[in-house]
Amino acid sequence: MGSKNTQPPLVGVPETNQAGFSTTVTDTTLSEALIVLRKRKLVLIIAALLALAYGIFKAESQPKLYESYGRIQVRSGSSNEYRVSTVQEYGGDSNAKLLSEIEILKSDSLMLTVCRQMDLANNADFLEQKGPLEHASLDDADTRQDTVHRIQSNLHITIVPKTDIIRISYSSLNPKLSADIVNKVIADYMQHTYQTRFESSQRASVWLSGTLDGLKQEVEASQEQMMDMQRRLGILGFDPTHNQITASLDDLARAAGAAKLQRIIAEARYRVVSGMDPNTLEGTIELTPGTAPGELNMLRGQLAGARASYATLESSLGPNHPQAKAIRAQIDEYVKEIDDEQNRLITQAKQNYVIAKANEDQTTAALETQKTEAYKLRDQLVEYTLRQREYEANRTLYDGLQQRLRTASVQSGLESLEVDVVDQALPPAQPLLRPQSTVILTALVFGLLAGVVVAFLMESLDTGLRSIAEIESITELPSLAIIPRARKSSVDQAATLTTAQRNVGILTQPKSQFAEAFRSLRTSLLLSNTGHPPKYIVLTSATPSEGKTTAASNLAAILAQRDTRVLLIDGDLRRPNIHHRFGLNGKIGLTTVLTGATKLEDTVQRVPEIPNLDILPSGPVPPFPTEMLSSDAMETILKRCGDLYDYIVIDSPPILSVTDGVILARQADAVVLVVRHGKSSKHVVRRARDLLLRSGAAITGIVLNAVDLNSPEYYGYYGYSGYSYSSVDSDSWESQTVAHGDHTKGGETKR
Repeated sequence: MGSKNTQPPLVGVPETNQAGFSTTVTDTTLSEALIVLRKRKLVLIIAALLALAYGIFKAESQPKLYESYGRIQVRSGSSNEYRVSTVQEYGGDSNAKLLSEIEILKSDSLMLTVCRQMDLANNADFLEQKGPLEHASLDDADTRQDTVHRIQSNLHITIVPKTDIIRISYSSLNPKLSADIVNKVIADYMQHTYQTRFESSQRASVWLSGTLDGLKQEVEASQEQMMDMQRRLGILGFDPTHNQITASLDDLARAAGAAKLQRIIAEARYRVVSGMDPNTLEGTIELTPGTAPGELNMLRGQLAGARASYATLESSLGPNHPQAKAIRAQIDEYVKEIDDEQNRLITQAKQNYVIAKANEDQTTAALETQKTEAYKLRDQLVEYTLRQREYEANRTLYDGLQQRLRTASVQSGLESLEVDVVDQALPPAQPLLRPQSTVILTALVFGLLAGVVVAFLMESLDTGLRSIAEIESITELPSLAIIPRARKSSVDQAATLTTAQRNVGILTQPKSQFAEAFRSLRTSLLLSNTGHPPKYIVLTSATPSEGKTTAASNLAAILAQRDTRVLLIDGDLRRPNIHHRFGLNGKIGLTTVLTGATKLEDTVQRVPEIPNLDILPSGPVPPFPTEMLSSDAMETILKRCGDLYDYIVIDSPPILSVTDGVILARQADAVVLVVRHGKSSKHVVRRARDLLLRSGAAITGIVLNAVDLNSPEYYGYYGYSGYSYSSVDSDSWESQTVAHGDHTKGGETKR
């Protein structure tokens, strides 16, 4: 038994933690959702049937409601130009106006008025009750609230698209009542609209009448103050810019500007004339107003003619000739006259400059004096402007309010014209019923949706383990095999079978999915440790009735199918069951061997149907099973069995019920945890796994037992149709039994 401490780690399992099997839980996909729905199809069927029945009931029992409707048009109103206040105007958003009117139509005050006038609190048709009614008053809070809520819930108000028309409809069991309520709502709404606008205009008229007298006195007082300021400032009329001071100031400003311009021109002309060449003076002189440039030019022309004559005489007669001297004297006279004329022109330009400078100085002085006087009156002019603005504001307000006061009475009458009745409500001829197919189909759709929700809710609340991926995720252990639910033999067939054949399924169905599952388990166990197949195999479970005894019996039979010797030990000393499965004697067994009452070779029993399999029953139930399983004698017996057999399969008790299974698991090379499909819960399996890990047991993996292969999770899991088995596995147990019998007759000794 020392092999359990030296065995190599499991394939695919880390050495530090044999239970650290890596699992990957995939996210919920559409296929997984379909699997859940197929598994919970009974819930969907029940939900669909209930919804169908409910839909048929609702379709047949739906009340015959009579809907009457009327339509009104809410216009912008012909009296907008006479409105007292623009606050009531809706602007350009007609949709907002209609929505506001709809809220008024639905208002509690308007509904309460309709209920009072029609006495709906005592109307049996309105309350949908039969028989005499107790008199109710709308003054009671509960009655008022219930009545208003009922009429609001059955009254439907909508806007006709792209129009200013509002559709008002009411549904009840009485067609005349429906029409009366709609017409009454329209009438009360129009009266409410007229009364509200009339009272608003009347309030505005009363307020205006009270405030106009005081405002009139303020206008008169401000006007008198403004006129006094006009007289003091010399203002003409009502324009403060037209007064004596401003007129004089404007004239002086213009005169000062003209004088300055004249001085600049005269100064510039004087400086140019005095500083230029005398020979070019005549060009400037001609541009000077008030001068005679023609005289200077004439003198220069005469001077030029005299010089020409002098030159002729000088060349012909000589300079001393009397005629030449006379012309010479005449030339000197012309030069003197030209100089005198030039000097006179320069003197005249200077005098013009001096006169212009004096004019500018006097005009500027007068302007500064006028400015000083204007500055002194500036504050008074500002005060006058403020008083004038006050007067204008008071007068404008007074005139506007007086005009609105005159139109207030007219507006109160014109406001009622904003609502026009397009259609009066008439009693409907036929009730309004929903199509039965629509009611049934709607109920069926909602029922199926509810069934889907319930199915997924049940799936999420279900703690049972039903899928391999879920079990591997919870236990972090690999799955060794999936054992399908065994088929029970028929009554006629069971009568011809032995006890072992009835209880060990692979004996009668060697080629079934059940037998193939145990072959898969055998292969997984033999390959669990590379190069060192386990000899001691313990099958246990977390709780009773999970099928570990069935799994141990069939696994032992599968292991004995080849030329190997297998021993099946019933390690459950509290509730032994192996000897019943094979129809053996249970009076001797493991307990008698442990106590020394019998020997191992004499206690082991054979199964005729399985030649290579020996059975060691548990024997009589001892008073202290745990002490016997943990004794040195138990370890010695297991070592002895290991020398005689190739494989030892031990059926142990549930590990959460007693500690016997943990003791046996510590002495095994491979421990298989059997989990029953749909029975074991998550926390129970996890607790069993933790106990085995803490005890140091070599957990090889898990086996999911009693699986319904027709369930959606395992549909098509075993698809072996048309697939043949190997020659060894396909050999019948009967042929092996016959061969074994022949060897016995030939004188073979007992094993």
